[in-house]
Amino acid sequence: MNTITYLFLTEKNFNENSLDDFLRHQEVKECWRKNSNDEYVLVANEYVEDWDLNKRKEVAREILHIIAGKGFAYGAFCEGKVVGYILVSNEFFGSSNQYLELLLYHVSEPYRRHGIGKELFELACKKAKEIGAKKLYISAHSSKESQAAYRRLGCTEAAEINQAIAENEPYDVQMEFVL
Repeated sequence: MNTITYLFLTEKNFNENSLDDFLRHQEVKECWRKNSNDEYVLVANEYVEDWDLNKRKEVAREILHIIAGKGFAYGAFCEGKVVGYILVSNEFFGSSNQYLELLLYHVSEPYRRHGIGKELFELACKKAKEIGAKKLYISAHSSKESQAAYRRLGCTEAAEINQAIAENEPYDVQMEFVL
Protein backbone atom coordinates (compact mmCIF):
# COMPACT_ATOMS: atom_id res chain seq x y z
CA MET A 1 0.00 0.00 0.00
CA ASN A 2 1.16 3.52 -0.75
CA THR A 3 1.94 6.02 1.99
CA ILE A 4 -1.01 7.27 4.01
CA THR A 5 -0.97 10.88 5.22
CA TYR A 6 -3.18 12.03 8.09
CA LEU A 7 -4.41 15.62 8.09
CA PHE A 8 -6.64 17.79 10.23
CA LEU A 9 -9.46 18.57 7.80
CA THR A 10 -10.11 22.15 6.73
CA GLU A 11 -11.86 23.77 3.77
CA LYS A 12 -8.41 23.96 2.14
CA ASN A 13 -7.79 20.19 2.02
CA PHE A 14 -11.39 18.91 1.84
CA ASN A 15 -14.29 19.86 -0.46
CA GLU A 16 -17.60 18.47 -1.68
CA ASN A 17 -15.79 16.31 -4.26
CA SER A 18 -13.36 14.79 -1.76
CA LEU A 19 -15.41 11.61 -1.29
CA ASP A 20 -16.20 11.03 -4.99
CA ASP A 21 -13.90 7.97 -5.13
CA PHE A 22 -14.60 6.79 -1.58
CA LEU A 23 -15.97 3.24 -1.39
CA ARG A 24 -18.49 3.07 1.48
CA HIS A 25 -19.51 -0.54 1.00
CA GLN A 26 -20.45 -3.03 3.68
CA GLU A 27 -22.14 -6.39 3.30
CA VAL A 28 -23.97 -7.05 6.54
CA LYS A 29 -25.14 -10.52 7.52
CA GLU A 30 -25.70 -10.19 11.29
CA CYS A 31 -26.45 -7.35 13.70
CA TRP A 32 -26.62 -6.96 17.45
CA ARG A 33 -30.13 -6.31 18.79
CA LYS A 34 -31.53 -6.06 22.31
CA ASN A 35 -33.81 -8.92 23.28
CA SER A 36 -36.74 -8.87 25.72
CA ASN A 37 -34.26 -9.14 28.63
CA ASP A 38 -32.48 -5.97 27.43
CA GLU A 39 -29.40 -8.02 26.46
CA TYR A 40 -27.63 -7.82 23.13
CA VAL A 41 -27.92 -10.89 20.91
CA LEU A 42 -26.64 -11.49 17.38
CA VAL A 43 -29.46 -11.85 14.84
CA ALA A 44 -29.57 -12.46 11.10
CA ASN A 45 -30.06 -9.18 9.23
CA GLU A 46 -28.74 -9.25 5.67
CA TYR A 47 -28.34 -6.10 3.63
CA VAL A 48 -25.71 -4.12 1.75
CA GLU A 49 -24.73 -0.55 2.54
CA ASP A 50 -23.37 1.06 -0.58
CA TRP A 51 -23.25 4.83 -0.98
CA ASP A 52 -23.79 6.27 -4.44
CA LEU A 53 -22.15 9.49 -5.64
CA ASN A 54 -25.05 11.66 -4.44
CA LYS A 55 -24.79 10.21 -0.92
CA ARG A 56 -21.00 10.69 -0.87
CA LYS A 57 -21.41 14.34 -1.89
CA GLU A 58 -24.10 14.81 0.77
CA VAL A 59 -21.73 13.41 3.42
CA ALA A 60 -18.89 15.62 2.15
CA ARG A 61 -21.13 18.69 2.50
CA GLU A 62 -22.07 17.56 6.03
CA ILE A 63 -18.38 17.26 6.93
CA LEU A 64 -17.71 20.75 5.55
CA HIS A 65 -20.60 22.16 7.58
CA ILE A 66 -19.31 20.56 10.79
CA ILE A 67 -15.66 21.59 10.35
CA ALA A 68 -16.81 25.16 9.68
CA GLY A 69 -17.54 25.51 13.38
CA LYS A 70 -19.42 22.66 15.03
CA GLY A 71 -16.63 20.13 15.28
CA PHE A 72 -13.36 18.81 13.93
CA ALA A 73 -12.24 16.06 11.60
CA TYR A 74 -9.19 14.18 10.42
CA GLY A 75 -8.70 12.56 7.06
CA ALA A 76 -6.45 9.80 5.79
CA PHE A 77 -5.12 10.53 2.31
CA CYS A 78 -3.47 8.24 -0.23
CA GLU A 79 -2.14 9.85 -3.39
CA GLY A 80 -4.26 12.93 -2.69
CA LYS A 81 -7.52 11.02 -2.24
CA VAL A 82 -9.48 10.68 1.01
CA VAL A 83 -9.44 7.01 2.06
CA GLY A 84 -10.70 7.50 5.61
CA TYR A 85 -12.15 10.16 7.88
CA ILE A 86 -13.36 10.75 11.40
CA LEU A 87 -15.59 13.61 12.52
CA VAL A 88 -16.25 14.73 16.11
CA SER A 89 -18.72 17.34 17.39
CA ASN A 90 -17.39 20.06 19.68
CA GLU A 91 -20.68 20.24 21.64
CA PHE A 92 -20.29 18.78 25.14
CA PHE A 93 -23.06 16.79 26.83
CA GLY A 94 -23.61 14.30 29.63
CA SER A 95 -24.23 14.59 33.37
CA SER A 96 -20.95 16.48 33.79
CA ASN A 97 -20.37 17.56 30.18
CA GLN A 98 -17.90 14.71 29.78
CA TYR A 99 -18.88 13.59 26.27
CA LEU A 100 -18.17 14.69 22.72
CA GLU A 101 -19.95 12.75 19.98
CA LEU A 102 -18.10 10.85 17.28
CA LEU A 103 -20.34 11.80 14.34
CA LEU A 104 -18.85 9.97 11.36
CA TYR A 105 -16.07 7.43 11.02
CA HIS A 106 -15.36 5.46 7.84
CA VAL A 107 -12.49 3.89 5.95
CA SER A 108 -12.87 3.21 2.23
CA GLU A 109 -13.32 -0.53 1.66
CA PRO A 110 -10.01 -1.23 -0.17
CA TYR A 111 -8.06 0.44 2.68
CA ARG A 112 -9.60 -1.40 5.62
CA ARG A 113 -7.51 -3.67 7.87
CA HIS A 114 -4.34 -1.60 7.47
CA GLY A 115 -4.52 0.40 10.71
CA ILE A 116 -5.97 3.53 9.10
CA GLY A 117 -9.11 3.49 11.24
CA LYS A 118 -7.08 3.00 14.41
CA GLU A 119 -4.80 5.94 13.57
CA LEU A 120 -7.77 8.20 12.79
CA PHE A 121 -9.44 7.16 16.04
CA GLU A 122 -6.29 7.92 18.05
CA LEU A 123 -5.95 11.36 16.43
CA ALA A 124 -9.58 12.20 17.20
CA CYS A 125 -9.23 11.00 20.79
CA LYS A 126 -6.12 13.09 21.34
CA LYS A 127 -7.83 16.23 20.01
CA ALA A 128 -11.04 15.58 21.99
CA LYS A 129 -9.01 15.20 25.18
CA GLU A 130 -7.09 18.41 24.43
CA ILE A 131 -10.33 20.38 24.26
CA GLY A 132 -11.60 18.96 27.54
CA ALA A 133 -13.60 15.82 26.78
CA LYS A 134 -13.38 12.86 29.13
CA LYS A 135 -15.15 10.43 26.79
CA LEU A 136 -16.19 10.00 23.18
CA TYR A 137 -19.83 9.02 22.67
CA ILE A 138 -20.51 6.77 19.70
CA SER A 139 -23.85 5.77 18.21
CA ALA A 140 -22.24 2.77 16.54
CA HIS A 141 -23.49 0.67 13.64
CA SER A 142 -24.85 -2.59 15.05
CA SER A 143 -23.33 -4.93 12.46
CA LYS A 144 -21.20 -7.77 13.80
CA GLU A 145 -18.12 -6.41 12.00
CA SER A 146 -18.56 -2.79 13.09
CA GLN A 147 -19.11 -3.78 16.70
CA ALA A 148 -16.00 -5.97 16.64
CA ALA A 149 -13.97 -3.05 15.27
CA TYR A 150 -15.20 -0.64 17.96
CA ARG A 151 -14.53 -3.18 20.70
CA ARG A 152 -10.98 -3.77 19.38
CA LEU A 153 -10.43 -0.03 19.83
CA GLY A 154 -11.53 -0.30 23.47
CA CYS A 155 -15.08 1.07 23.15
CA THR A 156 -17.71 -0.20 25.57
CA GLU A 157 -21.44 0.30 26.07
CA ALA A 158 -22.16 3.88 27.10
CA ALA A 159 -22.52 4.52 30.83
CA GLU A 160 -25.01 7.30 30.02
CA ILE A 161 -27.39 7.13 27.08
CA ASN A 162 -28.07 10.30 25.13
CA GLN A 163 -31.77 9.72 24.38
CA ALA A 164 -31.92 12.13 21.44
CA ILE A 165 -29.04 10.36 19.71
CA ALA A 166 -30.36 6.89 20.55
CA GLU A 167 -33.85 7.70 19.27
CA ASN A 168 -32.40 9.07 16.02
CA GLU A 169 -30.62 5.74 15.35
CA PRO A 170 -32.69 3.13 17.24
CA TYR A 171 -30.72 0.12 15.97
CA ASP A 172 -27.29 1.56 16.75
CA VAL A 173 -25.39 0.45 19.84
CA GLN A 174 -24.71 3.39 22.16
CA MET A 175 -21.02 3.22 23.08
CA GLU A 176 -18.28 5.28 24.66
CA PHE A 177 -14.52 5.47 24.78
CA VAL A 178 -12.78 6.78 27.89
CA LEU A 179 -10.06 9.25 26.89
